[in-house]
Amino acid sequence: MITIKEVKTAKEQKQFIDFPLRLYRNNPYFVPPLYGDEKAMFKKDFIYNDCCDIISFLAYDGETVVGRIQGIIQRAANEKNRERRVRFTRFDAVNHTEVAAKLFQAVEKWGRAKGMNTVVGPLGFSDLEREGLLVEGFDQLSTFEEQYNYEYYGALIESLGYEKEVDWTESKIYPPDEDDGTMRKMADFVMKRYNLHFGEAKNIDDFIKKYGDDFFGLIDKGYENLYGTVPFTEGMKKEIIKSFKLIVDLKHVAIILDENEKAVCIGICFPSIAKAVQKSQGKLTPAALVRLLRAIKKPSVIDLGLVAVDPAYLNRGISTAISAEVLKMLQNDGIEYAETNLNLETNAAIQNQWKRFKEVKHKRRRAYVKKLY
Repeated sequence: MITIKEVKTAKEQKQFIDFPLRLYRNNPYFVPPLYGDEKAMFKKDFIYNDCCDIISFLAYDGETVVGRIQGIIQRAANEKNRERRVRFTRFDAVNHTEVAAKLFQAVEKWGRAKGMNTVVGPLGFSDLEREGLLVEGFDQLSTFEEQYNYEYYGALIESLGYEKEVDWTESKIYPPDEDDGTMRKMADFVMKRYNLHFGEAKNIDDFIKKYGDDFFGLIDKGYENLYGTVPFTEGMKKEIIKSFKLIVDLKHVAIILDENEKAVCIGICFPSIAKAVQKSQGKLTPAALVRLLRAIKKPSVIDLGLVAVDPAYLNRGISTAISAEVLKMLQNDGIEYAETNLNLETNAAIQNQWKRFKEVKHKRRRAYVKKLY
């Protein structure tokens, strides 16, 4: 018989974190999150505790864990969008309808008790979290930033009355077969026309010191109306800065400033660390740290973290300058290709941006929605 338990004890927390590591142990496409980051969810000072209500459940078949799920009420998102939504995330399960049904029923019951009328997901605490259920591209290596799942997940979720709300696509980006310099010429023209220039910094610490406030403000403005986004809290900013210092190389960051030194566009890429954390199952062992440092120092793949443009500069071709910088990275750094990570299918600007490259769309992710009656 399948039973559901709310995660409360240290043992149950460990089971919750360990379950997907066991479920995907021999899967070559699954990339775990950092183990320490998952443990942080259960701490009293977790950065999202001040803006989210959080609950976690485990499914057992006897004494064996066979599934898990987490429910999140993102109060900032609900307030911004005037909604009453509960998010589901970290759903993992064996291929068993009863397991999935009981896990989702637990989140739905909790959501109703909290006054929610809709369930949506997979969505995390913010858009900085892994989000979207993989529905195409099961034979592709996941990026570190996103979650892998088995193909049967979609059928399990849809059998419970969940329907598509929005999709994201993911692409591999290669340099065009022939580069006649048009992209760089267009970028130079736009930069000159609007009196723009690239910001400079000695290192990542210097970059954060100079442009940190502008950086977060620009992303908040640029992403305000995009699906699933929430404003940055101070805790989120500190977490991003910590990640920056760990894995970002300054040569993979570009920030464009106006004549008053105000940021109007930013693009950030990360060295792919997917393979570096696979063997250790997300734990930063000495061997994993060596692989991580090697991947950061000399990556063969880069992950596109984000591109944000000040709304006042939309439709002015500013993103062409970022595209030109990405092209330079691909041509000069010995990079094989770049992964776009998630691009909303409804975001025409970002979908069109990669048409200047040789693009291979290889993954699709989906957010599901269900009304609670």
